[in-house]
Amino acid sequence: MNQFLPFSSRVAPLLLDDIDTDQIIPARFLKVTDKLGLGENLFSDWRYNPDGSPNVEFVLNRPEYQGAAILLVGNNFGCGSSREHAPWALKGHGIRAVISTAFADIFKNNALKNGVLPVVVGKDVHRELCDLVAASPTAELSIDLETQSIGLPGGEVREFPIDGFSKTCLIEGTDELGYLLKFEEQIAAHELLQLDK
Repeated sequence: MNQFLPFSSRVAPLLLDDIDTDQIIPARFLKVTDKLGLGENLFSDWRYNPDGSPNVEFVLNRPEYQGAAILLVGNNFGCGSSREHAPWALKGHGIRAVISTAFADIFKNNALKNGVLPVVVGKDVHRELCDLVAASPTAELSIDLETQSIGLPGGEVREFPIDGFSKTCLIEGTDELGYLLKFEEQIAAHELLQLDK
């Protein structure tokens, strides 16, 4: 996993509540064990027409949101079945952060472990961001995990919470096992002490 560095991006608004993991990545695409190519199937049933052509009305297909690395969504994003493929598909499409008022717990944990930042904001901030994107579709936000802040175009910032362990892992670009391996020497020394007893 790469280090999660500060970035700026346009914001793609998909303002629906209760978007579940089957909508994020439909079950028919779960036969793979490799992450490669899953981004092409992100929101497949919404992004593509029955004949396979792009649905030009879907937000990720619209020109003003091409390359957007931030997804602004409704409440309870990622509900439904436990599916690590969901953050894989988001990341494969280039989404680095998802902003919502709440995430399903399993999705949130899977996203954090795969380098996609779930940003939880209050309803007032969410409304502010929705209004901003509606008024200026090409406006960019900046995300800074170190300061746990969203930077608005005018220079104002809005803070968001994240647990310290997940923050550390994302900033260092490691997972739980990688984090533990940093302490390999101390663990080995402790084991030697236990053997001497």
